[in-house]
Amino acid sequence: MLRDIVVIAASRGAVPVLRVLVERLDPDPRVILLIVMHVGRHPSILPDLLTSWGRIPAFHPAHGESMQRGNIYVAPPDRHMVVRGNTLCLLDTAAENFSRPAADPLFRSAAREYRERVVGVVLTGDLDDGAAGLAAVGARGGYLVVQDPDDCEAPSMPRCAMAAVGVDAVSTREALPDMLRAAIEGVPRR
Repeated sequence: MLRDIVVIAASRGAVPVLRVLVERLDPDPRVILLIVMHVGRHPSILPDLLTSWGRIPAFHPAHGESMQRGNIYVAPPDRHMVVRGNTLCLLDTAAENFSRPAADPLFRSAAREYRERVVGVVLTGDLDDGAAGLAAVGARGGYLVVQDPDDCEAPSMPRCAMAAVGVDAVSTREALPDMLRAAIEGVPRR
């Protein structure tokens, strides 16, 4: 079974990890990647960087924008990004896990909408954003990946995710592109 919705939680230390990922991922017209990077209210050039490093176009979506397969969508500064059907919604609701944007709202909404078609990924970062969201993805049958805490600049987010839910895979940054390809193509859950 194809898993065509990939949600990624990223924070401190994640830019080099995301670079490795987009440099080594081939464009896939079947898949949508959704990334939440903790940037607060600060302007973000992350979509421009991701596009320049790889071959998959990356964007900050507009509120109400329809998702297009083969793209990367990055939560814009100071807005939670959630999915409703095939639409991306940007919310200025309260911060979660001391962050807006936060990963948990995206992960929960993707789990509700797409269930077992979701791959949830928690990368390096502080505190525990992504842990509850990854558990929600797992509860709906999605595939769960965390970056190896020993490979992280800030290991708290993946450690908290591993404490919250049994994950399917633990990956170094170097192995992440291949692991993600396998998850998308339907490698069985643990």
